[in-house]
Amino acid sequence: MDDQTQKHEQPTRSYWRWSKEDFFPEESFQDMASYRNAISHTYLRLKDRLLTRSSDQNEIFLLQESENALKKCLTWWDLAWMSFGSVVGSGIFVITGLETRQTAGPAIILSYAVSGLSALLSVLCYTEFAIEIPVAGGSFSYLRVELGDFVAFIAAANILLESIVGAAGLARSWSSYLASMISSNTDFFRIRVSHFAKGFNLLDPTAVVVLLIADGIAVSGTRRTSILNWVSSALSFMIILFIIVIGFIRGKSSNLVPFFPYGGRGVFKAAAVVYWSYTGFDTVATMAEETKNPTRDIPLGFIGSMSMITVVYCLMALVLCMMQKYSEIDPNAAYSVVFESLGMKWAKYLVSICALKGMTTSMLIGGLGQARYMTQIARSHMIPPWFALVHPRTGTPINATLLLAIPGALIALFSSLDVLSSIFSFSTLLIFTLIAVALLVRRYYVKDTTVKGDLIKFQACLFVIIASSILITVLWNSSMTGWIGLAVAASIWFLGTLGMGLLPKQRVPSVWGVPLVPWLPSLSIGMNLFLIGSLGWEAFWRFFACSAAMLIYYLLVGVHATYDVAHQNQQDNKTEEGIINRGTE
Repeated sequence: MDDQTQKHEQPTRSYWRWSKEDFFPEESFQDMASYRNAISHTYLRLKDRLLTRSSDQNEIFLLQESENALKKCLTWWDLAWMSFGSVVGSGIFVITGLETRQTAGPAIILSYAVSGLSALLSVLCYTEFAIEIPVAGGSFSYLRVELGDFVAFIAAANILLESIVGAAGLARSWSSYLASMISSNTDFFRIRVSHFAKGFNLLDPTAVVVLLIADGIAVSGTRRTSILNWVSSALSFMIILFIIVIGFIRGKSSNLVPFFPYGGRGVFKAAAVVYWSYTGFDTVATMAEETKNPTRDIPLGFIGSMSMITVVYCLMALVLCMMQKYSEIDPNAAYSVVFESLGMKWAKYLVSICALKGMTTSMLIGGLGQARYMTQIARSHMIPPWFALVHPRTGTPINATLLLAIPGALIALFSSLDVLSSIFSFSTLLIFTLIAVALLVRRYYVKDTTVKGDLIKFQACLFVIIASSILITVLWNSSMTGWIGLAVAASIWFLGTLGMGLLPKQRVPSVWGVPLVPWLPSLSIGMNLFLIGSLGWEAFWRFFACSAAMLIYYLLVGVHATYDVAHQNQQDNKTEEGIINRGTE
């Protein structure tokens, strides 16, 4: 510890540095001979990482890797408006029109209700973890503690994927809404390249510019970004109320018929995609490290804002379908175009401004929070620790922000919204499923405390819950669906959850915990897997292709870096214990 103290007392090093030691300080990367030796032991190191779990204390200890601390400057008020600013605009103005017209029809209202319930269950799980482990890592840290290093890497890979893809999707939608204010053509600012593949042939330089500006504001300071967000979000909330009121006044209930033009499957298929509309709250969980009083502020900010957002989304989906027939809704800028069709051109501009503001704050808070994810991931050395550095003046991780902003801007330049939305939903739903599993593990298993018999029973119950959830999903999506099969599968899920509920809990939350455990986390697992199963096969293939590429990186770099750091820390702890023991003799 004395060496660490001396290190921190030394003059502060320049933030902008580029040496090899800043990117790859681990023993395995000192030279080619060291790297070849590390590669030859990949299997043993991977086995070690698969079986290794972090701890609450270790995740907090990793804060020193950033050299400068993130500033504690947020309250529940900031968190609530961050949730609102991040979530509202990241979907309702982006994907509602597309899914209403092509997938669900007026039943999109039920799609938002289903997704909202699933999101709220995930919010409860995130809240308990964020209070107990108040670090910037969010789901990465939670999974690393409960499910181990390798599962945490899978989460990290998906966090990186959803961060980049989500930002790109928002930026392109921002461009569409701005175009709708000037022209009836929502591709007005895009450049068509005929020899590119469909879905990638409309270049969007406007999306690139707005994304880079939002990230630039995010790195200027957390408190400044928060104030800008809650002031603009409060104004947009008033406009949303206006949209709802006008929708009920000018809307027609006849436009809601037929309510299920695409059947029940359309409702759940759309629910899986519009889940994108609820993403963003997990980003705010990464702000726990910068929250003044996490035990009070996080539950108030998270649960209150998500409950309100769910109601607002359902009402907005309802009035959209009342104002215009689902088959006539514009898939790119639905709310602006629908007001223009009603002869309210002035309202069209008001709605577009609100949508632009919502998507801007979503990019703003997304850039803020997702960079915190990357900071904690870099602190663990799963990616180079250079990305963990916090700038001494701004108190923000500029390097981690650049890691997300640059590839996000490149994807925004080429990829269309429908290509982006499904893969984004898949990775998000997978992470939320893993978080629910991690919460169950946290409550029912403590190393060196849980007896072997209870552990085996817990594992069996967890397997039954996951397997029955997958079975329900497969049966629902099968052409031979029968209610008897669904009832049997649901009964198996019920018995698995009931069996887990009869087991003794090994840990009780110190401040606040998810109620009705294991029922609510088990329901969250089931709903998330069901929504994943409602996505098309393209989303699966894109997800697995991206994951395979990231797995190659893990085998070549990540597993060796984290192995070296973990074993170096163990050696340091043994050395400190030896010094203490000699001092007491």
